[in-house]
Amino acid sequence: MDRLTVHQTVLEQGVVPLAYIADSDVAKHIVDALYAGGLRSFEFTNRGVGAHKVFDGLAEHCRANYPDMALGVGSVVDSGTTSLYISLGADFIVSPMLVEALAPLCNRRKVGWMPGCFTPSEIGRAEELGAEIVKLFPGNAVVPGFIKSVLAPSPRTRIMVTGGVKPEAENLSRWFGEGAAAVGMGSALVRKDLISAKDYSGIQRLTEEVIELVNAARGA
Repeated sequence: MDRLTVHQTVLEQGVVPLAYIADSDVAKHIVDALYAGGLRSFEFTNRGVGAHKVFDGLAEHCRANYPDMALGVGSVVDSGTTSLYISLGADFIVSPMLVEALAPLCNRRKVGWMPGCFTPSEIGRAEELGAEIVKLFPGNAVVPGFIKSVLAPSPRTRIMVTGGVKPEAENLSRWFGEGAAAVGMGSALVRKDLISAKDYSGIQRLTEEVIELVNAARGA
């Protein structure tokens, strides 16, 4: 999937689920549930030994069954890992921090790049390097009003908040009310208890609820 389509998908839906899953079959079931619930993006976080092997199988699964699913990789902090995942079919790369060396790699391959930023200067630098969407991280450390203040002089900036995002009306209304373009939602959506119980239908139902909550928050 080209990066323009990736960005459009993220901006239209407003939520990107993210998780690290060590088991390839479980990862596929989770993506099945997210897709059935209505989401068209997933950020596989690169956090375990041999994570790329799990991602390789997941990418093949998505190519065969969900060609309209934007499949990305998060927690990427170096050029080598970026190149590896791009070669395995990553549609976008997400970092917890601003690593400038990743920008030319993603730009050359037309792959979406969403760097982690925490200050207006970092956000501005990321945009200079070509980032269409910046990841505000960690969201649970962001003071109320920060996003609104950033957007005041820079209204075209697109911010995706990750960290501290919950499937709750009040929480989501805060982020979207301040002007966030999207949110990244991890363990609050891809819940460990549901995974342990192999309750993938539960993840699907929660996904449907999250989409409704996000739509309501954005409408408000």
